[in-house]
Amino acid sequence: MRIQEGLYWYKEKGLLDANTYVIKADITILIDPGLGKYLGRQLEEMQEDGIDPKDVDSILITHLHPDHCDATAAFTEVSDAKVALHSSQLEYLDVMIEETSRFLGMATSKKFEVDIVFDDSFNIGSKELKILHTPGHSPESICLYSADEKTLICGDLVFDKGVGRADLPFGDEEELIKSINMVSALDTELLLPGHGPIIRGKSNVKRNYEFIRGFYFR
Repeated sequence: MRIQEGLYWYKEKGLLDANTYVIKADITILIDPGLGKYLGRQLEEMQEDGIDPKDVDSILITHLHPDHCDATAAFTEVSDAKVALHSSQLEYLDVMIEETSRFLGMATSKKFEVDIVFDDSFNIGSKELKILHTPGHSPESICLYSADEKTLICGDLVFDKGVGRADLPFGDEEELIKSINMVSALDTELLLPGHGPIIRGKSNVKRNYEFIRGFYFR
């Protein structure tokens, strides 16, 4: 579903799936391909929006939990997309997927090759996404921020009236709070979480952070 020029949202399809986002600029990137069992439906929705899987240049992952990255290997098989990971994610690539899959009682995701490693930014041609390392829900979690569009793709850091759980393997509640405080200072008019609805409007985003602080930061 197109939510603004060059930005598409594909809602999570079921239990242990995640929201997927596609950004079309000079190159096309897909963020969080989700759970493999739902990939077929996701590809159909993308095709309806005129996005062929072979249009995707790179796959980025907000963090290495299987609900966000399980479909990565399968997506590369139907596309020419390169897998791009943040430098912090390399250390946890195998152990995070294995430990979290075991914790959740899931089969371990199929391994995928890493083609690109990035740090503080990711270039999509004439636009550049700022990459924020936001540990807490998991130590290698990242957010992607577009200052021009005032848009934050935040993975499982925050949701509509919620925050990512910190009791999964390698989670850290104190780090989660620090990360939320950091991103809440950004000028954000569109908040795109890994689960649940998106949040539109600067005042609504601000209210959501205020709710989170009042309800969770005690």
